[in-house]
Amino acid sequence: MKKIIINQSPWETRIAIVRDNKLENLFFGKSTSTELERSFFKGKVSKILPGIQTAFVDIGELRAGFLHISEIDHDLALNRIMGTDQVDEIKDSEKDVDDEVKPRMSSEKMDISKILHEGEDLLVQVSKEPVDEKGAKLKTCFTLPGRFIVLTPNIPRIGVSKKIEDRAERVRLKEIISKHLPKGMGAVIRTSAEGKTEGEIQKDLSFLTSDWDSILALYAKAEPKTKIYEDVDVSLQVVRDHLDGDIEEIITDNKDNHSEIYKYLSKVAPEFKYKVKLYEDSGNLFDRYDIDRQIERALEKKVSLKSGGSIIIETTEALTVIDVNTGRFVGKGNMEDTISKTNLEAAREVVLQLKLRNIGGLIVIDFIDMVNAKNKLKLVSYFEQTLKELDKFQAVVLQVSEFGIVQMTRKRSGKTLMRQLTDVCYCCSGLGRLPSVRAESYEILRKLKVEIQTKFAKKNLLFEINGAVFDFISSIEFNSILQLEKDFSCNITLVSNDQIQRHDFTIKEK
Repeated sequence: MKKIIINQSPWETRIAIVRDNKLENLFFGKSTSTELERSFFKGKVSKILPGIQTAFVDIGELRAGFLHISEIDHDLALNRIMGTDQVDEIKDSEKDVDDEVKPRMSSEKMDISKILHEGEDLLVQVSKEPVDEKGAKLKTCFTLPGRFIVLTPNIPRIGVSKKIEDRAERVRLKEIISKHLPKGMGAVIRTSAEGKTEGEIQKDLSFLTSDWDSILALYAKAEPKTKIYEDVDVSLQVVRDHLDGDIEEIITDNKDNHSEIYKYLSKVAPEFKYKVKLYEDSGNLFDRYDIDRQIERALEKKVSLKSGGSIIIETTEALTVIDVNTGRFVGKGNMEDTISKTNLEAAREVVLQLKLRNIGGLIVIDFIDMVNAKNKLKLVSYFEQTLKELDKFQAVVLQVSEFGIVQMTRKRSGKTLMRQLTDVCYCCSGLGRLPSVRAESYEILRKLKVEIQTKFAKKNLLFEINGAVFDFISSIEFNSILQLEKDFSCNITLVSNDQIQRHDFTIKEK
């Protein structure tokens, strides 16, 4: 059974999803920064760059957001280019054509300067937060997420999650949505809708269409460059997106947050409101469930398996590489059985770690080589099934290669756990290794020689260096110091100072 555990403080909100006391997912919300993702703005088009098919839209933030033509609603684009009447004629002629085969004008054949004009007001939604010097990424293909569906108010198409595989259930859900969906709107049916009643889905749909009506009303009255709607706070987002029959408790240590969640569930899922509990004991809520220690382990490269094997996770700019090792696991049968069991255990742990660490993009997993083709098929089948059961994000898995490698992709969403909680090391600049004492010492001696040549020839000098470098030079390379004194007619006094970094030094006259 799952628990949603919410630790709220004046500076940060942390939400953990725990299954059988094991951390599965982690989310953060900061009180000092405003989340823009999924927010709606009444923006003003400030600049159009046809060469890169992008418009910059002023939304009242520090930097203008950018809107690429591929993120512009198709019908809006056609209406602007061809005129409403002509588009209506095309739609009438396509009424009897299946959505899957309708011809659609590619965004590559459109010109953004014919769709948007500088100075005009435009309703936009943030699809990605600003990053470094980049402004927010914007779209006019709007989405409003609910418990069972994602409403697409200006994209009149109905989609169903690929994870709902039963054909009859897909048809049933589509029929329910078609029956209650307002004209001109669309929806994506989420995996959580599987098995839900028509009443439950209709209630979720009504909730979202009401929100959309509010957005349109606010847009009509708002001043340009203002935010008109934002998603619920992070704790309610997590509750909404992860609420299902497996939830045993929702525990929060903040009274106001407890009240907010209770009120929210009373509206959208009253059968769950009694599962909201207030933690009133002394001590940290995350410590109570051993979450902080599990977070620390989630930042380590090595993950130990119960059998004695392990997986090593390394993330690069382009992809993530995962290596599976048997470790001390020797098994009770033959070698092939031992390897197969380790790979199956590792496959499940890989799914959990990808989810917890929020790793997306291209992922390469080096499982232990197996000879038996049936074992290879069994591994991939089990891996795919585990992804479907435990991970909400879309993933594509290829078969085991001749080298025992499985390639996969997983949908990216926001920052990885590593990027959220760590900075690049100021000593090694992300390499994960430091130059050896020998290498640092020789580099410092080279710099010392240049300093003496240019500034300190024929002088008495104090040369302060890190203790480790001092020990190396004084014991191994002291003759080099004597040679420098001879070459430049100077006197060098070495001083050990552990306050100085290994790569640094100070030099001055006595």
